[in-house]
Amino acid sequence: MSGRYSKYVGLDITLDGPVLTVMLNDPPMNSPSPEAHDELGRIWADASADPQVRVIVLTGAGDKAFSAGGNINRMVELWGDRGHWQVGMAEARALIVGALECTKPVISRINGHAMGLGASVALTADITVMVDDAKIGDPHVKVGLATGDGGALLWPNLVGIVEARRHLLTGIPLSGAQAAAKGLVTEAVPRAELDAAVQRWVDALLALSPSAVQTTKRALNLAIIDQAKAYMGEMLRLETRSWTSVNHREAATAIAEKRNPNFIDE
Repeated sequence: MSGRYSKYVGLDITLDGPVLTVMLNDPPMNSPSPEAHDELGRIWADASADPQVRVIVLTGAGDKAFSAGGNINRMVELWGDRGHWQVGMAEARALIVGALECTKPVISRINGHAMGLGASVALTADITVMVDDAKIGDPHVKVGLATGDGGALLWPNLVGIVEARRHLLTGIPLSGAQAAAKGLVTEAVPRAELDAAVQRWVDALLALSPSAVQTTKRALNLAIIDQAKAYMGEMLRLETRSWTSVNHREAATAIAEKRNPNFIDE
C-alpha cells in the first residue's frame, strides 16, 4: 500500500473507502513477528491521524487463529536476553496504550483462537466479534509469566475482578460463546456468519456522526487509559520479574518438549 501505510511490513494493511483493515498475517497461528509487534504500537496513531479512516477492523489471517500470542520456541531461545526483553516490554505498553487511545472505533474480527498477547490485542477493541467455538485466554501463568502486558488491565474492566482472577490465575481459556456470555467479547457467532456480523457493526458505525462516535469512545476510555498509564509500568515490571525466573524457562521448555514442568521453590 502506498502512502502513510507503505512502511508497514509486519502487518497487512488495507484501506477500502473509510474502513482500514489491520491483519496479523502469519497463518496458521499469526504469532506477531518482531516487525508486527513493533508496528502494533504505531498503527493506531497513524490511523487516528488519517482523515479517510472512520472504522478500523482488526483481524488475523486464515481460520485457525486470530493470534496465538508468543512463540514458545522463541521464548526458550531468547530467555536471558534482557535487551530483547526490554524492547518487547516497551512495545507492549505502546501497543495497549496506543490502541486504547486510538480515536477511531475499532472492531476486532476474532476469526480463531486468541491467546496471550493475541487476546490482549483483540480485547483493546471497542467491538469484539468472535467465532463461537474458537478459544480466548491469557495463559501467561502456564509459561511461568505474570500477566502484565495487557491481560491484568483489560480483563477486570471487561468481566470484573472475580472472573479475571478465575481465568488469569489459572490460564483457563473460554470459548467464544462463553466469552460473549460473560461479557468478555461483544458477540459470538458461527464461523459462517462472522463476516456478516462484522459488516453489520461497520455499517452501524458508519451510519453515525464520526465526531459523536469518536468523542463517545474517548469518554468511555478515559478511566482505563488512566489505569494503563498509571499501572502498566508496574505490571510490566512484575512480568519482567517473572521472566527472570528459571521457572519461566522450565515452563516454556516443558511445553516445547511436551512434558510436565518441574518447578522449584523460589
